[in-house]
Amino acid sequence: QVQLVESGGGSVQAGGSLRLSCAVSRYTYSSYCMGWFRLAPGKEREAVATIHSSSGSTYYGDSVKGRFTIFRNNANNTLYLQMNSLKPEDTSLYYCAAGHPPGGNWCPPSPFTFAYWGQGTQVTVSS
Repeated sequence: QVQLVESGGGSVQAGGSLRLSCAVSRYTYSSYCMGWFRLAPGKEREAVATIHSSSGSTYYGDSVKGRFTIFRNNANNTLYLQMNSLKPEDTSLYYCAAGHPPGGNWCPPSPFTFAYWGQGTQVTVSS
């Protein structure tokens, strides 16, 4: 059973930074997609960023481009999300996800791309 465990959430003032981590275990496929999604009360689930394990190709949601960076450390099977210039509208529950690439060398920002999900970590940004 694949396991994803997020950490690094917390409370920060607007303009601050946080780094989220996602430890992945028991995922033995050589090529895979990983991503970060977020869900806030009253809003739809939003794809924040995705990354393809082989090509390194990334996707970023329009609302986070230029502020967030997704990257991974294959040596310790950890996915990261560096969040800078945080805004109150970034307040949300952030989920890590993993899945099999549907084809090509990129990972579509659709929840259907990802079969495995973490429990989520809360990020709160105050103004």
